[in-house]
Amino acid sequence: MTSADLPIDENGRIYHLQIKPEQMAPNILLVGDPGRAEFIGSTLLRDIEVEREHRGIVTVTGTSEITGGRATIISPVRTTVTTAGMGTPSLEIVVNELVALNEINFETRTRKLDFPRLHILRVGTSGGLQASTKIGTPIITSYAIGMDNTGLFYEAPYPDQICERLEQDLGHIVRNAMSIGSRFHGKIHPYVSRAEPTIVDALLEGSASLGVPAKLGLTVSTSGFYAPQGRDIGRVKPAIPEIESAFAEYDPMLGGQRIENMEMETSFLIHFLGALGYWAGSICTTINNRRTNTFDHHYQEAVKNSTRVALLALAVIRSRNPDVRIS
Repeated sequence: MTSADLPIDENGRIYHLQIKPEQMAPNILLVGDPGRAEFIGSTLLRDIEVEREHRGIVTVTGTSEITGGRATIISPVRTTVTTAGMGTPSLEIVVNELVALNEINFETRTRKLDFPRLHILRVGTSGGLQASTKIGTPIITSYAIGMDNTGLFYEAPYPDQICERLEQDLGHIVRNAMSIGSRFHGKIHPYVSRAEPTIVDALLEGSASLGVPAKLGLTVSTSGFYAPQGRDIGRVKPAIPEIESAFAEYDPMLGGQRIENMEMETSFLIHFLGALGYWAGSICTTINNRRTNTFDHHYQEAVKNSTRVALLALAVIRSRNPDVRIS
């Protein structure tokens, strides 16, 4: 792999994250806010091994020690928390570098014969789409609907037939929500990815153990915050008016699950990592509700609760699946 394809500095650190392979743990939390990465590192991790900041990306590796109310003793887990930024273009850079740190021998620039399976969780914030969802509720993603185009550059197969069915249904919904005279009618099409079921189960178990009520549902990831999520505040009108309402009303026929929230990163995360055989999932706190037009100005404690759920889920998974490698 050439220096142009895989930039590594003179100190053996990958370009954007500015860390070396041995400084990354196989259990990873991704957050959007650099300040949140710093907060997690300082309050929920101990025995800090590395703290780096480069181009707004904060990375901290240490040891988490989270137990739940019904949990037996769970061994401390070496964990990395890093910043993914806002949106799938930024996340695509970070996730590719995490994978490279895990899979590539930096001295020979060749892929290793085998490497640990990564477990990666996004801990973020999102807007709720169902009126019944209380602000502060963590949403655990079962399937993600990609309204960005980053995932379209990675030829990942369908994880299951549900993804294929949902893509067809949601493609019709998007086209029907657009004006037939729109310049972009028929050109915007979602892709659907599936969170790793074991991750989903561990997040549900962690939320129950810690007494943090959570909801399971589908997540929409968009390419922006305003018009891509149906917010009409500019003088250039959205191409898909009230897209959030169209998604909220759709019944995916998944045992009562609904499309619960909108954010900007989950779709690519689980699309890309799932195709590599890694385990990925997402838990995002609802900090506003699009149906009730409400916003929580004091959401930090709720995000901290979601973070504790995610750390406990990683600990549970690691205790039950130690040292799994991919070749």
